[in-house]
This record gives sequence, C-alpha cells and structure tokens, in this order.
Amino acid sequence: MNKIIAMIPARYAASRFPGKLMEDLAGKPVILRTYEAAIKTKLFDEVYVVTDSTIIYDTIETAGGKAIMSLEEHDCGSDRIGEAVRDMDVDIILNIQGDEPFTDKESLTAVLKVFEDDVDKEIDLASLMTRMTSWEEINNPNTVKVIVDNRNFALYFSRSPIPFPRAKELDIPYFKHKGIYAFRKRALMDFRRLPMQILEAAEKIEAIRYLEYGKKIKMVETTVSGIEIDTPEDLQKAIKAWM
Repeated sequence: MNKIIAMIPARYAASRFPGKLMEDLAGKPVILRTYEAAIKTKLFDEVYVVTDSTIIYDTIETAGGKAIMSLEEHDCGSDRIGEAVRDMDVDIILNIQGDEPFTDKESLTAVLKVFEDDVDKEIDLASLMTRMTSWEEINNPNTVKVIVDNRNFALYFSRSPIPFPRAKELDIPYFKHKGIYAFRKRALMDFRRLPMQILEAAEKIEAIRYLEYGKKIKMVETTVSGIEIDTPEDLQKAIKAWM
C-alpha cells in the first residue's frame, strides 16, 4: 500500500503579493486555512508545510500542525519539497499550493486515483486542469495553460494562449493548469538533480522541466476552480467566498 503525504511549500516573499500567506482569511492566516483544508480531506498519512519563513513555521506549529524549515534556498516548490522528503520513506507526495485555502477533497482524490490505476507505473506525475472560457483569462500571462494528448498526458505548459486559435471556426478547449501536483518520489528526486533547461527558464513554469526530461504528466480535468490568492483582489474574493 502506498504511503501518501501532502506537502505545502510556503514562501513568505511572494513576488506579486509579498506576505500573502500570512494575510487574514476569516480569522486565520491563508497558509493555516490551506493546511487545515488538506488535513480535513483525510487523504494523507501526514501533512506538512515546508517553508523558508520562521513566521510561517511558527504559525503552523503553534496551531498544532507540522512544519519543516528549508535548509537551502529554492527557486520553486518542487525543489523545496524534494529537499524535505529526501530521507522520508514515502511513495506519493502531493504538492498543494499554500495560497489555495479552498482545496477540495474531490479534486485531490481524482489526482491520487491516477496512481491507483497506473499498474505499470508509467506515470511520473499527475496534476489538475480546469476548462477556461474567458478570453481575458486565456490571454493572461499569470494563468498557466496546458495542452494534452488524447490520453490526457501533458504536451506543454505555457503562459501564452495554447493552442493559437488560427482556425477561428473550431471550438477549441482551453485548459488552465491548477498548481496541485502528485509525484512519485523518484520523479521528485530526479527533478532536484536535473538542471533547469531553456524552456522552463523562459516560461518560469517548473512543470516544463519534467517534460523536458521525458517525464509523463497525467492531467485530470476538474470543474472545481476554487480561488488562488495571487493578488490583493483575489484575497478579497476569498474573504467574500468564505463568508
């Protein structure tokens, strides 16, 4: 039986909204709300917040949760989680973004089921995508898009609209990549030792590194969009939704 844990990477100094994880959401910091949402699913053997911030670490520990301080500097969540789980005896690690307090059990269950069904262990990662219909969102570079093959394996991720809609008459589906990943531990360890390549560097999307080195990412479509807190405006939306 697989041992499954959840890791919530949490940087304090977010570029677009510094300190967002410690912003108040209905009486508790965003990061604590996200941690509690992960615990509430009851899908994991353990749930940890892994962080470079003593403020975030102390917040989780004081609330009775489990936190890990990063020992190294990291550019992305996969590296931060990879360091934290290096010596852990685990099979599947699910990465939940710290700014997703509306994380839901249905979506996480669908991602984890990918590995239950993968008897040949050909899948390295699984992740979520939601369909987009707003051209404002499709054209927004802060929204990461994904295109998939006919088995829903990721072909590419981009901040640009993909595919380009040259054939205007076609009803082209556009998918937003949600920042929830489930990894086999070996894929995460490979990520840590493999250097960044040009496509990842250009797009600033860590999932691309896995593709550049031949890893297979199974995408699961979900209709649960939730609210990712990237900006102060998103926080206000989250506060209203929580009420």
